[in-house]
Amino acid sequence: MPSTLTSDPLLQPFRLKSLTLRNRFMSTAHEPAYTVDGMPKDRYRLYHREKAKGGIALTMIGGSSVVAQDSPQAFGNIVLYRDEVVRWLKELTDDVHEHGAAVMIQITHLGRRTSWSTGEWLPVVAPSPVREPAHRTFPKAAEDWDLRRIKAAYADAAERCQAGGLDGLEFEMYGHLLDQFWSPATNRREDDYGGVLENRMRFSLEVLDAVRRRVGPDFLVGCRLVCDEDWDRGLSREEGLAIAQRLAGTGQVDFLNVIKGHIDTDEALSHVIPGMGARSAPALDFAGEVRAATRFPVFHAARIQDVATARHAVASGKLDMVGMTRAHIADPHIARKVAEGREAEIRPCVGMGYCIDRIYFAGEALCIHNAATGREATMPHEVARSGGPARKVVVIGAGPAGLEAARVAAARGHAVVLFEAADRPGGQVALTAALRRRREIQGVIDWRVAACERDGVALRFNAYAEPADVLAEEPDIVVVATGGLPNTSFLDAGHDLVTTTWDILSGAAKPGERVLLYDDNGGHPGLTAAEYLVEAGSRLEFVSPERVIAPDVGGTNYPAYFRALASRDVAFTLNLRLRSVRRQGNALVASFEDEYGRRTIEKEADQIVVEHGSLPNEDLYFALKPLSTNLGEVDYEALTQDRPQAVRANPAGRFTLWRIGDAVSSRNIHAAVYDALRLLKDV
Repeated sequence: MPSTLTSDPLLQPFRLKSLTLRNRFMSTAHEPAYTVDGMPKDRYRLYHREKAKGGIALTMIGGSSVVAQDSPQAFGNIVLYRDEVVRWLKELTDDVHEHGAAVMIQITHLGRRTSWSTGEWLPVVAPSPVREPAHRTFPKAAEDWDLRRIKAAYADAAERCQAGGLDGLEFEMYGHLLDQFWSPATNRREDDYGGVLENRMRFSLEVLDAVRRRVGPDFLVGCRLVCDEDWDRGLSREEGLAIAQRLAGTGQVDFLNVIKGHIDTDEALSHVIPGMGARSAPALDFAGEVRAATRFPVFHAARIQDVATARHAVASGKLDMVGMTRAHIADPHIARKVAEGREAEIRPCVGMGYCIDRIYFAGEALCIHNAATGREATMPHEVARSGGPARKVVVIGAGPAGLEAARVAAARGHAVVLFEAADRPGGQVALTAALRRRREIQGVIDWRVAACERDGVALRFNAYAEPADVLAEEPDIVVVATGGLPNTSFLDAGHDLVTTTWDILSGAAKPGERVLLYDDNGGHPGLTAAEYLVEAGSRLEFVSPERVIAPDVGGTNYPAYFRALASRDVAFTLNLRLRSVRRQGNALVASFEDEYGRRTIEKEADQIVVEHGSLPNEDLYFALKPLSTNLGEVDYEALTQDRPQAVRANPAGRFTLWRIGDAVSSRNIHAAVYDALRLLKDV
């Protein structure tokens, strides 16, 4: 891999026993839930191969790969207790090695951090019968025969990993069975495995010894371990450092991968995996303290999103390998771009947490603004130039959908003109960025604008495109990405009396004193507006027809909202559906249907803010539709099977017409950029 920055600390090799890692970039173990029947098959392999192609030194697969049947998958984990896994590990390893990267795996027994009502329906075990709030399972206290069979399961799993050609493995020791023995919060035993720290460490050392005897002295073995649970009930910093020193001194461990915090609740997890608005690298200094105390190779990852922070982590001697896991989900080619002097072209991780949150409510990790991640078999991370004739492409709208369409078309080598009615790009992303804590989301827009400018897209702002403006460009392809407009059509009456979340976030409406916010979207927009309102000083009641607040906001995201709202005593009301609004004197009265009580409930406020998604801004599309060769039609079979569009429904048409993003229906950023990428990548 060519380098113009040979003195860059991030590009220096690192030797770990007999393995030389080509630079200091790594992706720590995580589970994207790409397994099939518990096996890391083609999708899993291609996802990690892409990082190897992108220049990474070490990719760690199998976040929480499970070693035993009574540690069933919690979210698509690799299953290591079946021999068939060896074949799939070998295929993945060979592919990653071919592109110059090393690959390791994380192995674990989840202990109480899973559910008994899945897999083989076996009881969940833990050191003591202490329930984990996150997974809501009541475990049984592990018996002596449980400990014997789990030790054997660890050794068997490690042997399969070695047979699969992996460069090494790490034990998962934060929130899982091994460190559940360490923590006073979860270990209340009175036998040889409880009480003083030496006893609480006993089981993990026995497992380590069993694994090392099975794989031999040369196979790399590390620990991803919590060194401070940052919790008055849990493992202290002093005991955590003592554990790290003990493990480093065993002679059986080759590296430590440091974690700070605990993960048994969503609120706690949101600090271990910090999201948008959190400070950069909050546990980096602590990881450096562990390295200084142990004088041992230390890895670490926690919101190290940008190259400058990663460079500092290595240059300052805090880390030997720097984990940029979510950053590599956003852009798997970080290392190569750094080596080629192209840091400015790295697609930024904006900290939205769409990747991790999706594994729980949708069964797969996806990046909010890289639609190729997890789809490497069909979607390109870097768009290739077209081998055909250059086309003229006109895009209307500079939100995520329009900018992605323009970026991809320009990267293909086509001449692109983009019209935007506003004076700046962004669309609805600009509304989200109005909340200070979520300003990073602007990176979705800024990165695309920079790419468009590099490839010569003509960006025309303050340009409200009419059909005549589009036709004047004599386009071959027209992409309508005009987005949507706030939807208040669900109301029976009072449309003119309500304020939309768009009004609040754009500054078009001033926040009221007594505000009722009705959220019938269930995603980020309602909570974003709520946080904005309370920051402005509003006394807020948040009302939803759902049985939970914001069901589409995931576990690492909603804690930040709730911290902000709890500090302002926001009232929450569920199971009420807004039907109408009327004026009564100087106040507004909202009329709600209580479907369960079969009654009407009224609530009074100075301002009623509504969030009900958007309706397509579609006038331009329908004006252009009869002039197009495809009459706006998209061949869904071709689209989903990765074939170019070839619809020709109107011989007299002058151009191909597509509409994408919220100009089709109210969705999200990922849907918008995915629409654009899969339509334009073959033009």
